[in-house]
Amino acid sequence: MSDRFSFTDLHDRARALRKRIALPEGEDPRTIQAAAWLAEREIVRPILIGREAAIRSGAADLGVALPHTVPIVDPSTSERRQGYAQALYQKRKHKGLTYEQAGEIAGDVLYFGDLMVDAGDADGCVAGAAHPSPDVVRAAIHVLGVAEGSALVSSFFLMVLPDGRPLTYADCGVNPDPSPQQLASIGIDAAANHRFLTGEEPRVAFLSFSTKGSAEHPAVDAVREAVEIAHTQRPDLILDGEMQFDAAIDPDVGKRKAPDSPVAGRANVFVFPDLGAGNIGYKITQRLGGAEAYGPVLQGLRLPANDLSRGADWEDIANVATITAIQAGA
Repeated sequence: MSDRFSFTDLHDRARALRKRIALPEGEDPRTIQAAAWLAEREIVRPILIGREAAIRSGAADLGVALPHTVPIVDPSTSERRQGYAQALYQKRKHKGLTYEQAGEIAGDVLYFGDLMVDAGDADGCVAGAAHPSPDVVRAAIHVLGVAEGSALVSSFFLMVLPDGRPLTYADCGVNPDPSPQQLASIGIDAAANHRFLTGEEPRVAFLSFSTKGSAEHPAVDAVREAVEIAHTQRPDLILDGEMQFDAAIDPDVGKRKAPDSPVAGRANVFVFPDLGAGNIGYKITQRLGGAEAYGPVLQGLRLPANDLSRGADWEDIANVATITAIQAGA
């Protein structure tokens, strides 16, 4: 594959799959615009969740012709709600959830969207433009659960630099202070997703403020332990650490700081030591580096559901829906 990456390739992959993507924030103008764009180009089959009158009115205000093929589902009147409530009750009764509470929660748009996916009425779900990330992730975990073989739910951003190079940053949106075992899992899942979305062989750098023993600190020890765990679990992956970002990305610096590393200067997957570093890192790359940031994409769920930044525009929603459709076709 070429070093240049085009999101158009992902649009084409999604178009061939024709997956149904639930959009719980259907009354949000950005979601309406994204749904219309996706439907017109037949990239995904969007399902808008919300009050039909509000959605139709919102589309008219935007001057958007919402295709008649786009379903609108209102949880408050949907005949599916009772079945979804029963399914949620069965999943969560061991946590003390009552059937009455399940019925109420099933009417929440976030839970309703994920319950559609769980029931097979949609292939994936995308929300977060109008809801905090913890709410989006919590609903997805409660309804969809963790995938077999994954240790936790985490997230990544697909970053595309101005020169077209794709990079994967993880975890930038879910786990504030991951343990070494969790860091290893994040790196392994991120490597798989980088290969899946870009076609590139992943080269994973576990980041730190130290490169190969240049500093000693418990935080550095945690990254080293994560690398050892990841090596043990997936000896087939190209990964290394602990490593500073400049050593991971710049070939000249990599040669000086880690001359024997298979990753230094060539990394395309970056595992940040904690959520603060990851969130700051992707925003700097986006705002100062001019990179396109696609995500946060959730990984480790049993079925596809994804989060959005509340600063997302309609194009961000459309792009994350595209990625979700591709995940659904995996």
